[in-house]
Amino acid sequence: MTKWWMVRAGDNNELIPEWQANKIASIGWPQLGDPRKFASREKFVEHAHSVYVDQKPGTRLSWAGQVWRYYNEVALNDRVITYSRETREYLLGTVTKAPEYRTDINALYPNVISVAWESKRIPRDLFSQRAKYSLGSTLTVFRIDDWQEEILALFHQTPAAPVNVTVQDEEAAEFNTEEFEGRAKSLIEDRVDKLDPWEMQELVAGLLQAMGYQTKVSPKGPDGGVDVLAHRDAFGFEKPIIKVQVKHRRATSGGPEVQQLVGASPHGASCLFVSTGGFTAAARTAAQHNGVKLLDLAGIVELINEWYDKMPAEKQALIPLKRIYVPM
Repeated sequence: MTKWWMVRAGDNNELIPEWQANKIASIGWPQLGDPRKFASREKFVEHAHSVYVDQKPGTRLSWAGQVWRYYNEVALNDRVITYSRETREYLLGTVTKAPEYRTDINALYPNVISVAWESKRIPRDLFSQRAKYSLGSTLTVFRIDDWQEEILALFHQTPAAPVNVTVQDEEAAEFNTEEFEGRAKSLIEDRVDKLDPWEMQELVAGLLQAMGYQTKVSPKGPDGGVDVLAHRDAFGFEKPIIKVQVKHRRATSGGPEVQQLVGASPHGASCLFVSTGGFTAAARTAAQHNGVKLLDLAGIVELINEWYDKMPAEKQALIPLKRIYVPM
């Protein structure tokens, strides 16, 4: 039976160009060495406990379990998907060679399978809410057999039948706070995504207010390249002064837009460019050369998690959230 797998492309999806160029998918934990040298899963887990002594026992078990099943369950002709946070799209591929331990491509991600990647991608927004919730797991490797019909339907643009979800990962059988947090972040991303461009500017202003800044949001209409101005004092004299451009859209923001923010008034202010659609390579290069801070959708969610309680009530109302407590 063909199995379906989600494999995360690094902590920040930075491995996707490398994967496409080399027709592979790879996972990390190089400190564990080659799993094939261990006679059993129990021995491999025992090894993980000795290697990652600074990590929680549950974390060690999860990491070792993912690497072990990667080698012992992923097979020829299995299907693989991964997520590009940069473009907010899923990539689909087929396994063409079983897992092997290789350090020649990337020593930090030595556990490699060969994959024939499809050129077509599937936008995340097309998936059902339940699928987005499930695929948003923070595990590096996990089974997604329940979603194969929806994935193929979207890939071929045909209606998908309703899905009955079952738990297939032994790691998912126990409550995992990291998993819970990851799925919560995915839901917050969806709430932020539904804001209109003007609400998005207000949200960014609210985050800056939570950090102790006074803010001024540009009115609707031409803004001269600056959507939000932030400063420490009520008059706007005290530095640092931050000028912010906010692009709330599916498309990535490019280098010329970053340059426009740098050249906008007030000159000499620090620059923050917010783009929920992500950034092109040229934009990142321009930002690095000009000292511009870039913030994508995932970064916004991180800031919301950190600063939400200190945001003004009217800004919290843009994305109502409720704090809950979970066992550790």
